[in-house]
Amino acid sequence: MQTELWQANLISPSSSGLSNDWKRWIATNKLRQIPDGHLVDILVQRGVDIRMAVAEVKAVSAHPYFQAASAMLEEKTQQAEAQIATQAIHVEKMETQLDIYRQLEKLSPNYNQVQRVESLTGPEFFENYFAQNTPVILTGIMGNWQALSHWNPEYLKQEYGEVGVEVQFNRESNPLFEREKEKHRKQMKMGDYVDLVVSGGKTNDYYMVPFNGNFDSPELKPLLKDVEIFSEYIDPSNQKSCIFFWFGPEGTITPLHHDPCNVLLSQVSGRKRIRLISPNQKALLYNYVGVYSEVDLLNPDYEKYPRFKDVEIIEVILEPGEVIFLPVGWWHHVVALDISISVSFTNFLISNYYNI
Repeated sequence: MQTELWQANLISPSSSGLSNDWKRWIATNKLRQIPDGHLVDILVQRGVDIRMAVAEVKAVSAHPYFQAASAMLEEKTQQAEAQIATQAIHVEKMETQLDIYRQLEKLSPNYNQVQRVESLTGPEFFENYFAQNTPVILTGIMGNWQALSHWNPEYLKQEYGEVGVEVQFNRESNPLFEREKEKHRKQMKMGDYVDLVVSGGKTNDYYMVPFNGNFDSPELKPLLKDVEIFSEYIDPSNQKSCIFFWFGPEGTITPLHHDPCNVLLSQVSGRKRIRLISPNQKALLYNYVGVYSEVDLLNPDYEKYPRFKDVEIIEVILEPGEVIFLPVGWWHHVVALDISISVSFTNFLISNYYNI
């Protein structure tokens, strides 16, 4: 198809011989592995005598410039194939190494569990969980948050109803709603959004997520007065684009993915079901694009993704007043079990930027 489109733009060959454009056309298509017979047929269709067409195609093959170009192309092809083979070996070694880590982590008495602790000192948290890349749920560190008693849909409508916010909309129309977030932006007033959340029932069609940057708007900044920064873990001087607001109806879904940084997710209102998968199982998760798995965890297609059958999943329910530490690289899938409000943090006292 590409050959015919190209040749259609060329001036028809003359009876006196082929132009340089036509000779380049022959050479290029031969380098593309187009059969000589096909090239001869096209030349004949354009009025070239068949003997001339055969001779010109053979002449190109015999030309030392073409032979040099063909040799260079073959060398590059061999190099590319060798590189692909080397990458395949590296991937196989990585998967073998991750499998070893999976076997080793099963030796822990806490394997496939997320510990719940009331609180941790900064050194305890960073040494035993942050540095160990281990999730944990903290049950007693939100006690001073005014948000626990203030934040609900009615409060948000009463205090911020006229504030313009951005929401992810029409998510149920697009299976790739998360990775194609830009397509789902919608501006509206907070009060109108609250009405949708309250009256719309269980749905994943609309959700206020961090991507929309609402917490960075001056109009919603006063909400932060109801939040107490966890100064043992979080840097209070670094708040821009590091503290995030989540608000949506029962049924909102965050599909299976991992974050490129560590996250503290604080549950203010409602409950969330969080399913976690160790990064040592990455080879089973069909991660082809960015931080996302191709697998729909709620309805996995085992014929298409057979390795997913071997995945071991940890499931927890995050209750209001609880905080979960989601370590960098840990895969997670989140479903809101109620109308839900959450706050997440990434501004740890320790550097939290990774190339992953």
